[in-house]
Amino acid sequence: MPGAQSIVIRIKKGTDGRTALSCTRADGTTTWQTQQGGQAAFFPKHDLTHYAVETTLGLRQGFYGLVSEGWGFSDFGSPWPRGKLPAEASVSEAIVGFFDLERRTGERSTADELNNMLAVYCAESGLPAHRSFSDEDLAKVRAKRAELFAGWDAVEPGQAFEVVFDT
Repeated sequence: MPGAQSIVIRIKKGTDGRTALSCTRADGTTTWQTQQGGQAAFFPKHDLTHYAVETTLGLRQGFYGLVSEGWGFSDFGSPWPRGKLPAEASVSEAIVGFFDLERRTGERSTADELNNMLAVYCAESGLPAHRSFSDEDLAKVRAKRAELFAGWDAVEPGQAFEVVFDT
């Protein structure tokens, strides 16, 4: 990944129920955003799921990989100033959505179900087929995600949780 650099991911739990996510690159540049209400409840664990998925499955062109290359949070939405997301970032988002659904429903799915969902998603989105994932891959992501969620849940209001995304 040309131009990629490690980033410190920091999620702050506000005393007023808001959350703030910042990513500081090794060169000192930062991108950040705040959420409130339902988004403040949803996005910290969604963002930590991105970390678990991308680091565990080796997806270096996912959300945090693009941030490490200089993308800002405003680059990830309409009008898409940097253009279409790379295929791996789209696949990463689909996988994170798979785990978000598990979190919401409390029902675990299998690797076969993930692989089938990804095959349909890639075909419908005009993306190249992605590698298959095993139940062991999913177990590793779930374990990493559980570790991250426990760390986040332990954060007191006014404090922050940090992890490093290393390229």
